[in-house]
Amino acid sequence: MRKAELVDAVRRARSTSPPTEEAASLRATSRRERLGRRLAGYVDRERRCDWTTAEGHVCGLPVIRGSDRCGLHGGADLSKVGIPVTGELGFHTWPTLFRHLTLASYDVDPIGLDPLVAEMAWHVLNFLYFEYFQVRVEGIEHVPTEGPGLLVANHGGAALPYDAMMLTLAVLNEAEPPRRVRVIGTEIFNMLPFVSHLYRKAGAAYAARRDTEWLLEEGHLVGVFPEGERGFMKPVWEAYRVQRFGRGGFVDLAEAAGAPIVPVAIVGSEEVHPALVVSRRLADLVRLVFPDQRVDEIAVFLNPIPLPIRWRIRFLPPVPPTRPGTHPDPLGLLERTEEIRATIQRTLDEMLADRRRP
Repeated sequence: MRKAELVDAVRRARSTSPPTEEAASLRATSRRERLGRRLAGYVDRERRCDWTTAEGHVCGLPVIRGSDRCGLHGGADLSKVGIPVTGELGFHTWPTLFRHLTLASYDVDPIGLDPLVAEMAWHVLNFLYFEYFQVRVEGIEHVPTEGPGLLVANHGGAALPYDAMMLTLAVLNEAEPPRRVRVIGTEIFNMLPFVSHLYRKAGAAYAARRDTEWLLEEGHLVGVFPEGERGFMKPVWEAYRVQRFGRGGFVDLAEAAGAPIVPVAIVGSEEVHPALVVSRRLADLVRLVFPDQRVDEIAVFLNPIPLPIRWRIRFLPPVPPTRPGTHPDPLGLLERTEEIRATIQRTLDEMLADRRRP
C-alpha cells in the first residue's frame, strides 16, 4: 500500500467529520431527547410493580403500559424488545439496575442475555452511536416489527466489531418498536475471560447453528455477517469490497424458520481502523493460545483509537422466504446468497458515490 491509500482513508475520515463540535453536540442532544421521549412512552411511571421476592423485597419498578408488571417480571419480553426497566437510559438509573442485579429476581434467556447488563451496554455505547460516529440510518421501516428476521450486513472493523454494535443500536434507537438484535459472533469472543460473559449478557450469541436456529424459532431478530473473518480483517485497499458469503448457511436458516432476510449496507465500519497489512503469522500465534479459533489472518493497523468516521446504515427491503419450512437445494441456496451479496455491494457503491459528491 500504499501510503497514498492510507492518506486517502484519513482524508475521508476528516471530510466526513462534523463541521463544528457545537453543531454535532446539538444534533446528538436532539436525537437523544427524541429517543428518551419515545422510550418513556413504554412505561407507566405512575404505577409500580408489586412483584416480591421470597425474602420480601418489593420490585418497585414502573410497569409496562398495558400490563401490571415491569419489564423484568413479565410485563414485556426484554430478550426481544429494548425497553429500559426504569423508562429511561442514563447513569443515574444504574443504582436501581445494580440493586436488581444483586437481587437476581429475574430470568435470563437460554442464550444468556441479561436485560440489565444489555441496558447498561446500550447506554454506554450510545456515545459512539450519537456523538462519535454520528450514525445515520435509512430504511428502518424495513426491519420486521415482530416475528423472526435475519439482518445480513457487510463486515469490517479489524479491531473490534463496531458494526455489530452499531447495527444493534440502530434498531434499538430508531425502530418502532425498539427490537433487540441478537448478533451472531465469532468464537474468540466466547473464549476470553470476562469478555465472553459480557458478550453473551449483552445479547450476542455464539456462531453455532443450533443457537441461531433457536433464536429464529423463538421469533428473535438475528444479525449476521456472512463475510466472517475474511471481511472483518480486510486491508484498507479492499474496504467495501464485499467478500464471498460462505456457502449460504444463513439463507438455509432463514428458509427453515420462515424468516425474511433484510440486507443491510454499512458505510463507516471498514475505515475506523485502516489495516496496513494482514498477517498469517499473527494468526498462527493467536491459534497457539486459542486453538479452536478459526482465523487465518490478523489485520495490522496503527491507530488504537477508531477514526471518527460518520457512519451510514441502510436497511434494504426484506427478501421473503420462497418456501418456508424447507431447505433449499444447494444450487438455489448459492444463487440466493450471491443475489443478496450483490445487492449489498451495489448499495455500498451507491452510498460511497453519494458521499463523494459535494
